[in-house]
Amino acid sequence: MIDQTTQYLGMKLKNPLVASASPLSEKLENIRKMEDAGFSAVVMHSLFEEQIEIESHDLNMAMTEGAESFAESLDYFPQLGEYKVGPDSYLELIRQATEAVDIPVIGSINGATPGGWVKFAKMIEQAGADAVELNIYHIATNPKQTAQEVEQIYVDLVGEVKKNISIPLAVKIGPYFSAMANMAGKLDKAGADALVLFNRFYQPDLDLESLEVVPDLILSSPHRLRVRLRWVAILYGQLQCNMALTGGVHSSEDVLKAIMAGADVTMMTSAILKNGIGHIENVRSGLLRWMEEKEYESFNQMRGSMSQKAVANPQAFERANYLKVLSSYKPVV
Repeated sequence: MIDQTTQYLGMKLKNPLVASASPLSEKLENIRKMEDAGFSAVVMHSLFEEQIEIESHDLNMAMTEGAESFAESLDYFPQLGEYKVGPDSYLELIRQATEAVDIPVIGSINGATPGGWVKFAKMIEQAGADAVELNIYHIATNPKQTAQEVEQIYVDLVGEVKKNISIPLAVKIGPYFSAMANMAGKLDKAGADALVLFNRFYQPDLDLESLEVVPDLILSSPHRLRVRLRWVAILYGQLQCNMALTGGVHSSEDVLKAIMAGADVTMMTSAILKNGIGHIENVRSGLLRWMEEKEYESFNQMRGSMSQKAVANPQAFERANYLKVLSSYKPVV
C-alpha cells in the first residue's frame, strides 16, 4: 500500500496535490468538486490589496496619483465596481468553504505593501482558514529603490503578519531576486512556514491598433516547470520551512519531478482551467501507477532524491549546465 501523505504547513495532507489560487475557488461548488476529485487542500483565490483598500477613501487618489500627465493611463486603472468579490464576501466564502469540505482551506492575499495585510490576515484566520498565503507582487519601478530595500519590504511584511496570526503562513514569491538562496533564507527566518515557488508576473501587451497597453493572460505550460525545479532542488535541505512548487505542473510526471527535487507539495491551476477539475484524477492515477512500477512506498521516500545535494553532479544546477546545454544542441545545416 503506497503512502500518499505529505506534511505541509504543519498539516498532514492526504497527497501532495494542492489547488492553487484561481477563479475556480470563487464558487463553493467548485471547492467541493476539487475535494471530490482528489485535491488535498485548496488555496482560495486571492484577496487583492486593491480590494482591501476599497474600504479606504484614499484608494481612488492612490490609484490615479500622477496619472493625469498621461491621459491614456487613467483608462488602464480598474473601476472600483469591477472588483467582483470584496473583503466581506471573501471572508464569508472562507467560512462556508471550511464548513463544506474536510480538506484544508488556505486564504490568499495578493499585494505589495503592508497596508491592511495584517488586519485581513487576522480576519482570514477568524473566518476559519487553516492557513494564510501571502502572494507578494512588487515591481520595483523607482530607480532610487535598491535591491536591499525591496528585500526588506518582503522580510518586514512576513515578520509583521507572522506576529499577528497563529495559523501557518505561506509566502508566494517570484524568482527575480539577485541572490535567491539568501532571500529564501531571510523569509524562512522571518517566519514563513512555507515558500511557494514561484508566482508569475503577468506581463501586459501593446495593442498596435488601439495603441493601448492591454492585460494579456496566458496560462502556464509545462516548460515553466524548469526554473521552479531548479530552485527547489537547490534550496532543498537548506531551509526549515516547507516548499511548494507552483507553475508548470500539468501531469503526474511534473509532480514526480517536483517531489524528487524536494517539494513538499505541488500546486496546480492552469492544467485544471484547461482540462477541468477532473483532470486531477488522471494525475493521481498516473502517480500511483509510476510509483508501483518503480516500487516506491511513499512520497517521502523519493523527496529530494534529485535535489542538488543528492545528485552525483550538483553542478548540473549551476553554470556547468549552461555550457552542456549549448554544446548538446545540434543545428540543422
